Amino acid sequence: MADSSNINRREFLKTGAKTGAGLAALEGITFITRPERVFGANDRVRVAIFGVRGRGWDHVEEYHTLPDVEVASLCDVDENVSAKRVADMEKRGWAKPSTCHDPREVMDDKSIDAVSIATPNHWHSLIAIWACQSGKDVYCEKPCSHNWWEGRQLARAAQKYNRLVQHGTQSRSSAGLREGVQKLREGVIGEVYLSRGLCYKWRDTIGHKPVEAVPAGVHYDLWTGPAPLKPFTQNRFHYNWHWIWETGNGDIGNQGIHEMDVARWGLGVGYPNKVSAIGGHFVFDDDQQTPNTLNVACEFDMPDGKRKMLEFEVRHWITNHEAGIGEGRFSGSIPAAGLQAPKPKAAGKHKLGPDAGSHNTIGNIFYGSKGVMAMDGYDAYRTWLGDDQEPGPTGSGKETHFANFVEAVRNRKKEMLNAPIEEGHLSCTLVHLANASYRLGRTLHFDPASELVIGDDEANLMLRDGDRGYRDPFVVPEQV
Repeated sequence: MADSSNINRREFLKTGAKTGAGLAALEGITFITRPERVFGANDRVRVAIFGVRGRGWDHVEEYHTLPDVEVASLCDVDENVSAKRVADMEKRGWAKPSTCHDPREVMDDKSIDAVSIATPNHWHSLIAIWACQSGKDVYCEKPCSHNWWEGRQLARAAQKYNRLVQHGTQSRSSAGLREGVQKLREGVIGEVYLSRGLCYKWRDTIGHKPVEAVPAGVHYDLWTGPAPLKPFTQNRFHYNWHWIWETGNGDIGNQGIHEMDVARWGLGVGYPNKVSAIGGHFVFDDDQQTPNTLNVACEFDMPDGKRKMLEFEVRHWITNHEAGIGEGRFSGSIPAAGLQAPKPKAAGKHKLGPDAGSHNTIGNIFYGSKGVMAMDGYDAYRTWLGDDQEPGPTGSGKETHFANFVEAVRNRKKEMLNAPIEEGHLSCTLVHLANASYRLGRTLHFDPASELVIGDDEANLMLRDGDRGYRDPFVVPEQV
């Protein structure tokens, strides 16, 4: 790492607490004034989408369901992917977008109103900050940051440039889950003292992949961006970058951030005071660096002197369902007790990993003084009340996260966002603290006021840049 980077990292430890790093301290910042576009009834929000191979293609499809949005540009470092997506759009009769492979080209395009980011994690914050600085609103996929510090910088940039930044934790826009959280606030299960996030995905081994030539049409130096430039292998590239520390955050930062966000949201907490994580990479011998099994415990000191707990678990392979989650949607398809074993599956080989379908157990469980609530991770909740666990209120409703973002952009009202970046950053902080605790092998005591780990410089440096640094010129700025 360059000497200047080392100085910046050391300086962060000296000044972090003194500069009032808490998000509350940002309220006094004067927004930079700039002319805002006023959307008329028939004006379209022009969106550029970054990274369109996987989740980014979902973005394209989602925006095309909205009558007041134009997907104006696609940006992907793999020209093979962008060419395919343009062809896919033309086959559907959709307007042909412009294309590029360098995100900085989009920042210079004043006709673009908003950007939608679905790149690998290590690019999320930097592209989003650039977009804020260029006067564009942002939909940023989860996690909003590859490390804690750049997430804080993104939240600051959103406030400084008065940009609307929606975090891609779409459960916040699920009518069913929003109703469930409201029921928790109303006391349907009494005093909520514990939440659990479940991330059980049947992910097969990624194996070992050799070093090879960079595929034609791939701008690999640009793909690497802020991370150290390493020899190209398929396990460092499409999708499997999730399992490499320099570019991903493991499954807790992949699928798990959704459930972590719901667990924190339902529990009604902000920053933790203590985080401890243990786990490992079990069963498989492959190139994966991140843990495929992880158990996390977070403790929160509350203003009334009480404490709350959040537990999170990642399982990577064959496992049971819990509380009916994974056995089918909650809208009438699971048993009333909600705790029965899953039904036997038909014989034959099942798809694993992202396509495991009903094998996966993705959701949340909340425990209160009067009952239990389970959420299926998508759009529904169920409750069981009292000593006899009698069925209580249940509900479901669809998710409209992209529509919520566009509505807020058109109305220029940040308070309309269901998942503002400040909330996303808080939830991602739990992910980063958990990964740091796992990697360092110790409990971390966090001070919410200074946003520093108490008495642990090594942990704070890891939260600062993942112990990785930034590669010029792809550097998250010290001053946004």
